[in-house]
Amino acid sequence: MTFSVPSHPPFKMPVDTELYDLLGVPPNASEGDIKKAYRKKAKEHHPDKNPNDPEAAQKFQEMAAAYEILSESDSREAYDAHGMSGLGGSGGGMPADAAEMFAQFFSAGPTFFDFGGAGGPHRRKGQNTEIPYKVTLEDLYNGKSVKMNMEKEIICGTCQGSGARGSAKPKECGQCEGKGWTFVQTKTSPTHLSNMRAKCSDCNGQGSKLREKDRCKKCKGEKIVKEKTRQEIFIEKGMSDGQRIVLAGAGDQEPDIPPGDVIFKLQVEPHDAFERSGSDLLANVSITLSEALLGFSRILITHLDGRGIRVSSPPGKVIKPGQSIKLRGEGMPAYKHPDQKGDLFLILGVEMPDSSWMQGIDTNALAQMLPPKKDEIDSSSIVVDEAAYEESDLVDVRARSFPAGSNFFDQGFASQFGEGDEDDWEDDDGDDDYEHGGGEPECRPQ
Repeated sequence: MTFSVPSHPPFKMPVDTELYDLLGVPPNASEGDIKKAYRKKAKEHHPDKNPNDPEAAQKFQEMAAAYEILSESDSREAYDAHGMSGLGGSGGGMPADAAEMFAQFFSAGPTFFDFGGAGGPHRRKGQNTEIPYKVTLEDLYNGKSVKMNMEKEIICGTCQGSGARGSAKPKECGQCEGKGWTFVQTKTSPTHLSNMRAKCSDCNGQGSKLREKDRCKKCKGEKIVKEKTRQEIFIEKGMSDGQRIVLAGAGDQEPDIPPGDVIFKLQVEPHDAFERSGSDLLANVSITLSEALLGFSRILITHLDGRGIRVSSPPGKVIKPGQSIKLRGEGMPAYKHPDQKGDLFLILGVEMPDSSWMQGIDTNALAQMLPPKKDEIDSSSIVVDEAAYEESDLVDVRARSFPAGSNFFDQGFASQFGEGDEDDWEDDDGDDDYEHGGGEPECRPQ
């Protein structure tokens, strides 16, 4: 909720104009002018309209934080009079740039409580709110803008955060005698009791309280009310699991202290086709026996952005089951540098024909074309037993070989990278579009 900015007759120049400069308005701008300027700037610097600017999301969030301060009358008055230090910042002059300023003003730090008249330290800012947010690998590859409705606490506009009705004043708390705290006995050992200071439960540490009839009708004396807001976050290309998106100053409001931040913590959902390893991607692809022996030139996989990736094997190259190839520059984009990408590693599996295919084939002619069968092992010096042929599931056997919770993909296929001839799958000019994996991609945390 926004409040009208009181007039300043005569107009007094603010001690600092950094926030006004961010929105491109003069210090004496009206509430409507500030709102109009913010909307214009927000459209201009929206990350969706500036996909090649890695700083677009940060600029957008800075302007949103500036608008949060200047659109509310109390925080604007405090800023005009004292600059950022009047809003709970560290003071001592303005930082060198806006990014540093917001980092300083909205930085998370120790939280202290003020027990009314006790003279204790004040909280520098409100409490932060952390929200887990699930994303897909496609979101992290392509980037995404998300708009959502949220509910937060704001300072009551009727009583301006006093909690009082009209000109009513709170009365000194009788329980704590205006101190905001009382002594409570705590057992420190089986035979000893200790007196410790605790926030007064009667006045909630304020040192004073309003009578029921003197409380604001809208907030019931709580000083704050609920408001629904619409927020927008930007999932930038190359972000990783666990990374945080901070909406500075978008948290719940409380009287006399700056609001905390809303922090979205990314949680990446498992993908059906791809696995991420730092800036690289891993995927399994199946080819036919014919393609393994005679080569192929076709779309092997659909990428995270919907592109079909066409790959052509070198002429005369026989592909072995489990062989891996590397497609340069087809991995994940780097965070803040989306034009730089890692590599995509494909593990090739060979599909063998089924029995129905064999029924229509001249097996004698096929045997003449295929490499000869292996000769019988010399059994003159060993005992030979006849064993029954029985199909089994090797994947199930391997799964039982690893402890519960281990990553079968990593352990089952890690040995694939690094096998084979280094010169395989390279063009004559040495500038290969894809090549045989000469080394395993470093498995860095996402």
